[in-house]
Formats: sequence, C-alpha cells, structure tokens
Amino acid sequence: MTGAAGSALLASCLMSEKVYTGNAAADAPGNRGWLLGHFMPAGDVRHSAEVEIKWGVHSRGDQRAQWVTQEQRTAMILLVSGRFRVELPGRSVLLAEQGDYVLFGGVDHSWRAEEDSVVLGVRWPSIPGYASNEE
Repeated sequence: MTGAAGSALLASCLMSEKVYTGNAAADAPGNRGWLLGHFMPAGDVRHSAEVEIKWGVHSRGDQRAQWVTQEQRTAMILLVSGRFRVELPGRSVLLAEQGDYVLFGGVDHSWRAEEDSVVLGVRWPSIPGYASNEE
C-alpha cells in the first residue's frame, strides 16, 4: 500500500476495530442525525460517554416542538449551510454565514430552520435521558 507522496502505509489489525469511515448524510438518518454518543452500541468506536455529535439536516420551517429544559450539557451548534436560529432564554442567535456557531453550557434552548439548513451539533457529556421523539 502507498499513501501520500508515495509513502508506505502499514495495515493494522488492531486499528481496524478503532476506525470507522462513513458519510454523515448517509449515516445520520438511521440514528435521528446522531453520529456519535452514548446511544451507539457498546464496543462501537462511535460509542462515547464524553461527547455527542449530530449531523442535522433541516427543511425551512423545521423547529423543535419543545424547549430543552433543565439542560446540564454544554453544546455547540455550527452552521454548515442555510440559515438557522437558536433560541436561548432572553436571547435569539441567528446563524447565517457558513461557519457561524453558538456555544452554550447548561442553558435551556430551542431552534428553528429559517431556510433549508445543515448544522453540526456537538454536546458534552453524553448523558442518557435527553432523547425526545423528534430528536
């Protein structure tokens, strides 16, 4: 095997169980958008109690039915494309340019897609019990 600039690559049996390759758009729908977190099967490299990652694809007008309340986690929402609004107590944050993001810790929140949007959500730690039927 050869890699970049013709360098030799060594295959590793040990690494094969610690590497997962995929496509967020293909993998996310089967897990309500989630790519990584405590809810992935134990032993899967995507299983994590430390962090959750979500690939969110939202049509214009999509919105969270209920606010997340009694939030304990820290979250970052990064806009990949579209126009996406995050509602926080007493504040509304508009993500309008690719790469715009909002980070908040232990803050109740909601959201809505003002245009067809793709967002990357990262939150930590990965705590059981927050899933909703829509999430």
